[in-house]
Formats: sequence, C-alpha cells, structure tokens
Amino acid sequence: MADPSQLLLPIASRGEPILQQRAQEVADPHDPDIQTLIDAMLATMLAANGIGIAAPQVFVSIRIIIVASRPNPRYPDAPLMEPVAMLNPEILWQSADMVTDWEGCLSVPDARSPVPRAAELRVRYLTRYGETVEANYEGFVARIIQHECDHLDGVLFVERVENESSIVSESVFLKMTAA
Repeated sequence: MADPSQLLLPIASRGEPILQQRAQEVADPHDPDIQTLIDAMLATMLAANGIGIAAPQVFVSIRIIIVASRPNPRYPDAPLMEPVAMLNPEILWQSADMVTDWEGCLSVPDARSPVPRAAELRVRYLTRYGETVEANYEGFVARIIQHECDHLDGVLFVERVENESSIVSESVFLKMTAA
C-alpha cells in the first residue's frame, strides 16, 4: 500500500450536493479503483479522527462505507474494532428499541447532537473481496452503521435530530462530556 498521507481525500461539507444524493451500487468490488478508494477512505477517516466514513463524504457517489470504531479524541469511549469496509450495505432488520445518543460527522464539523437510532441491526454487505456477509450489530457500532448508511441515501445526522436546539458545537460537547 502507498504512503497513507498520499491517499488523503478532501471531505465534503454540509451543503455539498453530493451529500444530498442517493449513491450508486458498487458494480465490481474487485475493480482496482474501488480497492484504492477503500484504502484512501480509511486513511482519510483515520487522519480526521473519524470512526466511520461513506464514499459520498469524499466526493464519490457509490455505496461504500467504512465502520471503524475505536477510542480517539472525538470519541474517547468508543469500543475498539477492526475497520470493516461494507460495499452495498443493506439494513435487513432493525430493532424497535431506539437509543438516543450523541453523534457528530466529518461532513458537519463543529456540530454534535443527540440522535435516536435503532439499538440493534442485521446488515448484509459485500466485503472488499466480494464476499457476501450478513451480520448483527448493536450499540455504538450499530449507530455508526446507521449514520454511514444514511450518507448513502443523502441524509445527514442533523436531519434526524428531534430538537434542533440540542445541536451544540464540538467545544461545548467536549466541556459537557468532561464534566
């Protein structure tokens, strides 16, 4: 793999038209351009202290997300997992049990807000190697998957906020969570 700093991509910000569109299916997971994109998305996400990223966030309108929960300055209590690239992810089932918790987004910098999400999910996706996987997720990782899948459908987390007055800046959020 190339030097990760060579792979960093620009991150689309709220208001960019690509963030409001439904992304297209990945036709061929084995396409070398898809493999390079996955590596670049991962490097970009890690450099930005993200825990997930969707291809539309790096100006590519295709259905790829990376889920990579890990403790970092933006999410100090996040559980640790190996990064997973999900191509053409599809939420097959989600629990009626909803959990409201704080979210932020690399495409909506300096904003955090509580967002209700399903507590558990069943997801089907292709791996970067073209294998079909069906798996259950819960808690924080289920939240990341829902957030990133929303990006594939042109939805930002701020559109799921129940009370707009609950949106706070990153600095206010960090003060709240440090208390």
